Amino acid sequence: MVQLQKTQVKVISILIALVFVGSVVAIALTQSGSGIASAAGSSNVGVVDYSQIMGQHPDLQNVDTQMQQAVEDAKKDFEEKSAGMSDQEKANYYQQTQQRLQQKQQELLEPIEKSMQDAVKSVADAKGLSVVLDKRTVVYGGQDITQDVVKKLSK
Repeated sequence: MVQLQKTQVKVISILIALVFVGSVVAIALTQSGSGIASAAGSSNVGVVDYSQIMGQHPDLQNVDTQMQQAVEDAKKDFEEKSAGMSDQEKANYYQQTQQRLQQKQQELLEPIEKSMQDAVKSVADAKGLSVVLDKRTVVYGGQDITQDVVKKLSK
């Protein structure tokens, strides 16, 4: 076998370490550099604040009114039907009533969510955006189109 002197082993080890560190730094710069440039420049990523859009949706007041009426009706129904029930039967019936109310809420919100998605898609297409994310999940970058979507829904 070839025997190397201690100084030769140290030099070779340092060279290998430098090549490794240099390649890791080069990979890191190429990966993060393109992400920063695309996020800071003219991005094709949009962001929206869904809670703000939902809060300003023109049909939300109507859904709230219908849901309040459904809750009142369910409350009256529960009081009437649970009068002669045992505690366990009341608990089961209460749970069924809650499930019906959740289903009703989902049915009422479905058209609003659909119109929000359609408006987001329409605005994104008009602005040439290929991706739209919820604003709460984005740390940096992206074009905020929330107000454009609100305007689209208001028409």
